[in-house]
Amino acid sequence: MSMTTKLPATSVAEQLAQRIALQRADRLPAAVRQKCEDLLIDVAGLCVTARNEDYIKSALAGCDDEGPCTALGHSRTFSAASAAFINGTAAHGEDFDDTFEGGPVHAGAVIVPAVLAACERHRPEGSAALLGIAVGTEVMCRLSTVAPKAVHKAGFHPTAIFGVMGAAAGVGATLGLNAKQVVDALGIAASFAGGIIEYLAEGAWTKRLHPGWAAQSGVRAALLARGGFFGPRTVFEGVHGLFHGFAHTTQGDFDALTGDFGKHWVTETLAFKPYPCGTMAHPYIDCAKRLAAHGIKPGEIKELICEVAEGTVHRLWEPLADKQRPPNGYAAKFSTPFLLATGFVHGGVGLDAFTEQAVRDKEVLTLASKVRYVIDPDNPYPNNFTGHIRAVLNDGRVVEERQPHFRGGAHEPLARADIEEKFVLNVRHGGWDDKRATSALKQLAKLYDGKIDLTFLRG
Repeated sequence: MSMTTKLPATSVAEQLAQRIALQRADRLPAAVRQKCEDLLIDVAGLCVTARNEDYIKSALAGCDDEGPCTALGHSRTFSAASAAFINGTAAHGEDFDDTFEGGPVHAGAVIVPAVLAACERHRPEGSAALLGIAVGTEVMCRLSTVAPKAVHKAGFHPTAIFGVMGAAAGVGATLGLNAKQVVDALGIAASFAGGIIEYLAEGAWTKRLHPGWAAQSGVRAALLARGGFFGPRTVFEGVHGLFHGFAHTTQGDFDALTGDFGKHWVTETLAFKPYPCGTMAHPYIDCAKRLAAHGIKPGEIKELICEVAEGTVHRLWEPLADKQRPPNGYAAKFSTPFLLATGFVHGGVGLDAFTEQAVRDKEVLTLASKVRYVIDPDNPYPNNFTGHIRAVLNDGRVVEERQPHFRGGAHEPLARADIEEKFVLNVRHGGWDDKRATSALKQLAKLYDGKIDLTFLRG
């Protein structure tokens, strides 16, 4: 006897595709356009800052297909898929890219590279890029709220899983796919999804390539759908769909994805990072800096006790001994004890905090060894990222600092001037002078209003 499951008359992907098909670049809210402009500037700067790093040299060496598309910061050009892969990997490589607090996911590092590559190769109108980045970002962020925390708990990186879907939707909108083709693109993309989080064990590089892989896979899925390739329409809610595979459930809140899509834009709340490291550690760094501002010296501290969200423990706090003494610079980016100790000792956390010399800083490691955590069952994560440190001093005094939200996020967003300043600092780190940085900013500011020509970002 065979068992069959009754399929819906209209699937979640079909509902979403119908809403995507209604979107137009010239009808986007001003706040959404501004966020897409900020994303463009931020991602471009991040690609340039990473251009000389070993992991990008490896990514370049791993791509053997030439083409017309730009790997930002490089003279060599590639196919659309490889350009999307390299740029996505570079944009996320230093963990300095944007964050959607409800997910959390990093949208810009996936969507911007995918859409720019598709535009360079297939449809070079700036308005098409704007629409694709808006749609792709919205889809990716909303997907992360369907079953909050479940993908991370299952052992996968949400940026990788939801990124490939957002990239397929964004490139589909860019290329003008009809609703049926968008459904097929989403169905195809889910079979390209992947990204385990075992990089946490020893600071391996694989997290860096997750957005790049999602970006290039989204390009491929949209092109296959445009060519008539058939994908499952029940890709989201199906008994063998995306959420079953990567979140171990089919009971998510799919209305969070489709309900008011195109009327309310969660993209407007995207956060931009002030520090190049794991997002949930940022409020703890801010707390540590304020503690140091009280005049407390590292040697006066007996212990630092942090209240944390249970959902962040397996990535940023455990194994605690390893997080107190990370094995390398990349692992240090996901070690809250090391990060807050760096913020306390050095007054902040910059790109220079993750060199091999920096992760062996004795003063920082000594302080990090005094950091421990307790789980706060009422912590609002992932809807809000908070911080707390209770410093117990050797003389018995107790000093506490709390951070109610993520600085750079919806409650305290970075202004355009902050985004541009970050861009200049990033490209300077990547070897560009201020004259070139200023020129690039001017051209990025008008990219959505003309043709997509990225030659000014090469070399």
